[in-house]
Amino acid sequence: MHLVCPSCGRKNRVPDERLRDAPSCGSCGAALMDPQPVALDDTSFRRFIDGTELPVLVDFWADWCGPCKAMAPQFSAAARQLPDVRFAKVDTEAAPQASVRQRIRSIPTMVLFHRGQEIARRSGAMAAADIASWTRGQLRSGA
Repeated sequence: MHLVCPSCGRKNRVPDERLRDAPSCGSCGAALMDPQPVALDDTSFRRFIDGTELPVLVDFWADWCGPCKAMAPQFSAAARQLPDVRFAKVDTEAAPQASVRQRIRSIPTMVLFHRGQEIARRSGAMAAADIASWTRGQLRSGA
């Protein structure tokens, strides 16, 4: 399994059976499977999405958006419920290129990727249980 380090951006190979053993980056030592969402920007977005073989759920948000702020702790809670999915956040104001390339028209918008390809998206704030349920459902039907 290939995982991109959220700290240094290097691609790491981790045997599938070791994913739950708290693997760390061979280059910088950062945790590769931290249950907290990873902040991505215009530079790191494509590398992280394309280089991570696990599903990646990305929350596109902005600091001025009330529903985005309300959903942030729910998104983090959902990340802890789904240890086999990488969670990431993209601030649409700080990463306008990634947002435009992904055709983000409203926020919050969650986009689910698997092996670099978009498989589903959903706009609007959701509770943690709903995020987890929606993600599981999409992975069963789309990945």
